[in-house]
Amino acid sequence: MAYAAGVDVGSTQTKAVVINEAKNIIGRALIDTGANVVLAAEQAFTEALRGAKIEEEEVEYVVGTGYGRYRVTFGNTQVTEISCHGRGAVHMFPSTRTVIDMGGQDTKAIRVRPSGEIVDFCMNDKCAAGTGRFLGAASSALGIPLDQLGPRALRAERPVRISTTCTVFAESEVLSWLGKGKKIEDILQGVHQSIAARSIGLLRRVGVEEEITFTGGVARNIGMIEALQKGLGAKLNVSEESHFMGALGAALFARDHILAGREPAATGRPS
Repeated sequence: MAYAAGVDVGSTQTKAVVINEAKNIIGRALIDTGANVVLAAEQAFTEALRGAKIEEEEVEYVVGTGYGRYRVTFGNTQVTEISCHGRGAVHMFPSTRTVIDMGGQDTKAIRVRPSGEIVDFCMNDKCAAGTGRFLGAASSALGIPLDQLGPRALRAERPVRISTTCTVFAESEVLSWLGKGKKIEDILQGVHQSIAARSIGLLRRVGVEEEITFTGGVARNIGMIEALQKGLGAKLNVSEESHFMGALGAALFARDHILAGREPAATGRPS
């Protein structure tokens, strides 16, 4: 039995996935990236191996992805996170044609072919206003844990309009609305709607085709799922593995390499 692995080093969290030849996930890990990117990659990989109950020597190929993919020093090669998220999304939801990947520092809109190959993509690389970092600013301003933001936003009655286009000023605007007596739930819904609107703008630039799959850490936020679905007028595919989609895609690319290495060499004889 051959095993393949993918390690996705993100700006805030690092994910690792180990799969078997049948493409089944047998081990996974999620840790905070922190300041030492190399160490984060190693720790995530070690935890994933422990979950899979296999030794490092049993993994034939490792692909690194994410912003820190070149710091996966034990990896065999690197693949961009855009390709990995596209591949992982189509593997998990075969009818996927559009992917929205929302992480801590950036958001990507990706259009894919049935094979998972990338057709087009767009990302907000100049501003974090439509990303998880924006949610982090709201969490800090209101003193509410990140995992509670989505559920509380769903209880809103009169969402406020968040006008700032910069994460740096998001905390100030949130506090301003709080000072005006607005309910926390209404403020949070406004934050989610603001992020959703910016993300939908990216999706429209690449062309929205159903099915749409939501990947990245923010996919665990029920409030963001609802805001995106309402804005798009379409249901999103969301999996318990959405946070690991990049690492899964990387592992699938690693598996491709293993299988390609087993193909018999061409003999040069005419068929």
